[in-house]
Amino acid sequence: MQPISATLITYNEEHNIAQALQALSWVDEIVVVDSGSRDETVEICRRFTDRIFYREWTGYADQKNFALTKARNDWILALDADERPSAELCREIQDLARKGFPKRAYRIPRVAFFMDRWIRHGDWYPDYQLRLFDRRCGKWEGGRVHESFRTREEIGYLKGEIYHYTYRNFSDYLKRLEIYSTLAALDYHEGGKKATALKLFVDPVAVFFQGYLLKRGFLDGLPGFAAAVMGSISVFFKYAKLYELQHLRH
Repeated sequence: MQPISATLITYNEEHNIAQALQALSWVDEIVVVDSGSRDETVEICRRFTDRIFYREWTGYADQKNFALTKARNDWILALDADERPSAELCREIQDLARKGFPKRAYRIPRVAFFMDRWIRHGDWYPDYQLRLFDRRCGKWEGGRVHESFRTREEIGYLKGEIYHYTYRNFSDYLKRLEIYSTLAALDYHEGGKKATALKLFVDPVAVFFQGYLLKRGFLDGLPGFAAAVMGSISVFFKYAKLYELQHLRH
């Protein structure tokens, strides 16, 4: 059976980490890279693994690549602290590990829990994430946000889901929006993207209609409407901050 290491990066995740690690009890090794948590995160992690490493924060992709170097096995299941593998996904991966992986990397559908329900329509689903892979075939890449594992290998798709316990409430969303929109705007600016008044108006509206109507976000009721609005607001904030960066630089 092919041994598997699970990797997670953490910072002040005491509300999430125990459930995440409990759901990974079947893997051969759990590797945690913490960037200086000030809560009980590390103490909680010690209940589940002794493979805990400290590394000063250098960015999402860098932290996750460091975690890969600390794993004892080549096959990796990479998760975030607010994610859980479903029972179906665990069985699916274990079955592949017994038979032998026909591909070297796999995308997994991710479903978000928001406003007391699973969001299974709109831009939030199926949200495929490349999280199961042979670390020798690629690496994590990306800017300040939106990192992903990149490989030139043919990619397979799994059926089991990753459960994503995203924003705890709207206040949590607003806090993250402030942080992530700033980081995204900086990445856009360095990449040469431009924000115009037209883009500030058109793109958020387009994102809302795509998620809510074309991808049937309305089937998720009020939470689906809220998710579509939040996606629109997120795009507006990114480009508004990019516009601000352009203005400050000239």
